[in-house]
Amino acid sequence: MTHHRFSSRQTLAHLVLIFGAVIVLLPFYVMLTTSFKSSVEIASGTGGLFGAQELVLDQSCVNLGGSEQDCLTRPLIDNYHQAFTAAPLWRYLLNGVIVTASIFVLQTLIAVPAAYALAKLRFWGRDAAFGLVLFCLLIPVHAIALPLYLMLAKLGLTNSYAALILPWIVSAFGIFLMRQFFMTVPDDLIDAARMDGMGEFAIIWRVMLPTAIPALLAFAIFSVVAHWNDYFWPRIVLTGDRNLFTPPLGLREFKGDLDGDFYGPMMATATVIVTPLVVAFLLAQRRFIDGITLTGMK
Repeated sequence: MTHHRFSSRQTLAHLVLIFGAVIVLLPFYVMLTTSFKSSVEIASGTGGLFGAQELVLDQSCVNLGGSEQDCLTRPLIDNYHQAFTAAPLWRYLLNGVIVTASIFVLQTLIAVPAAYALAKLRFWGRDAAFGLVLFCLLIPVHAIALPLYLMLAKLGLTNSYAALILPWIVSAFGIFLMRQFFMTVPDDLIDAARMDGMGEFAIIWRVMLPTAIPALLAFAIFSVVAHWNDYFWPRIVLTGDRNLFTPPLGLREFKGDLDGDFYGPMMATATVIVTPLVVAFLLAQRRFIDGITLTGMK
């Protein structure tokens, strides 16, 4: 009887998890299938998973002087071709890499020493400083967007990489996450390093950082995903220079307004943007889970 009751609970738990997975994966399914279909199939909601793939006319090919016969193509090919040709998608992807990598590196350079100080050094006001870090976690980005923008505008930094990077180089979450991990590192390891003549900065980068790779990888996923997908802040500080657009802003290239939105190329662009994040997470998920577990956030 006990075994039967336990199995029923397991079955219910799996059903709940499957239902949650379906809810999470449904937008990805819609995005992927839409990127395969023609505009007619998208408007009518037909075509199944991959669409009928009946030949459609590539209007950009016709505009370049090609004949209608030569400009017939499959919807899948047309959507992804437009994603890379109607907008400089490669440039947007490069901008995304530059911005997210720069933010993460600078966040690490600040978060690791700060977390070490809060976890292992004893000084007056340490608990109050950590309390301020926790308080910063409660402040939404939208609440400080206007003062940040006014400050950058007065410094003449709008429409630049600096405007995309500098406001986010101090991460309260990164400091908190690394501090929680450093609390699990034995003090004997640090004392041994000091006895060997290491200074505090040498201990941080040569002793503490190598032990914190799982936590750092977990923080990297949070940071990169947040800033790679950020549409709000780049939309505010990039007001004219199209060459600085990040990947989410590239989706606006397919917003047709009165002419209607070009959902096929738009979803193809979204698929290209999301794919690197999904692949990176799948490759690093074990380290990611270890990092979260070891920092006491399980």
